[in-house]
Amino acid sequence: MTASCFKAHSRQRSRKAATAFAMAGACAVLAASMPARATEGGVGRPITGMQLTPYAGVVPPTSDWIVTLATIYYEGSLGSSKTLPVAGTITTGLNYTVVYSQANLIKTWGITVGGWNFATSVGVPVQYTNASSFRGVLPDDHGTQFADLFFTPVIAGYHLTKTDHIALSLQIYAPTGAYNPNRLANAGQNTWTFTPTVSYTKLFPAQDVELSLNYGVNFYTTNNATQYHNAPLSVLDLLALKRFKNGWGVGVVGGWIQQLGDDTGGLAELTNGARGNSVGLGPVITWAGKVGKTPVSAGLRWVNEFEARNRPKGNAVLLSLSATFE
Repeated sequence: MTASCFKAHSRQRSRKAATAFAMAGACAVLAASMPARATEGGVGRPITGMQLTPYAGVVPPTSDWIVTLATIYYEGSLGSSKTLPVAGTITTGLNYTVVYSQANLIKTWGITVGGWNFATSVGVPVQYTNASSFRGVLPDDHGTQFADLFFTPVIAGYHLTKTDHIALSLQIYAPTGAYNPNRLANAGQNTWTFTPTVSYTKLFPAQDVELSLNYGVNFYTTNNATQYHNAPLSVLDLLALKRFKNGWGVGVVGGWIQQLGDDTGGLAELTNGARGNSVGLGPVITWAGKVGKTPVSAGLRWVNEFEARNRPKGNAVLLSLSATFE
């Protein structure tokens, strides 16, 4: 993946852009549909520093099918001094281990309208969850279940210049995953979630360096099983990446999640709205090339949450692999 792949009138370079876009789009929908890590249930959709991968602001002009397989491993803990509404009660001292895997399909439309390019994505996730209360308030729980389906009807990208790119989207998460209000380990959240998102990418071709950001706000509907309504979450991710001629890239990624207001309904009043935030930082490694004639890309990252309030605090690892087909 090099900066030259985004010169709009080169077909070969556009193919590379599609491969890069696969990583960006897949990671965004993957991380944003993680298990409920807002306030109710202890864990919400966004995982710190996981909503962004390279070329997040780029939608290529090509007509392609992009297939991505990706997995996030997350391990975190809610300290005994913090309280959250979980499984119909207020509890403290929770440990979470989550393995979230998804198959994602992105279709780039292959049309340009007024300088805009477009794409659509849909994903099917499966999740293993292990949750335990280390103070013994609730029984341990674990399970492997389908999580909430997600789709992005339209991703619209605009090439501001040859080195500046922006993408707008609305990610939608449907309450289709397994959910039981009395369980600790739920793969679904039992709410619709709407996430308007803006992504921006700045390229420095001479140095083969990229700076990207992704910003979105998660808006939740009320959980009709508990009458709990999660407040909106502001999610900002930043990435700096240096690429090399052999296809490898190394960089750093960071994230900041901030709850915008207090939760309401259900048990929210007993936790004073459970307003929370988290901040994390870590390294990222990427690779892009071809297997036969098929463009492929891969990414690996680790993010450590070094600051968290009213949210679990822990570590997340993401591994993704994408392939682009005409």
